[in-house]
Amino acid sequence: MMQFELKDEYIELFKLIKVLDLVDSGAQAKMIVSDGYVLRNGEPELRKRAKIIAGDHLVIGGDVEIDVVAGKE
Repeated sequence: MMQFELKDEYIELFKLIKVLDLVDSGAQAKMIVSDGYVLRNGEPELRKRAKIIAGDHLVIGGDVEIDVVAGKE
């Protein structure tokens, strides 16, 4: 399991996947989301630009788990 620390109020889902280097491009990140490989808090998330906030738990591809936490101010 990995942890992602937010620097802002939220990050768009496809950008988070790209920032974590889980894919090579933003287009691949969008495809992973639209193909249904992402669970957000246990529910499928199909919105590429979903606003991911602190407290969200993501599972990508069934094996990558990410906890999103608030950044330190």
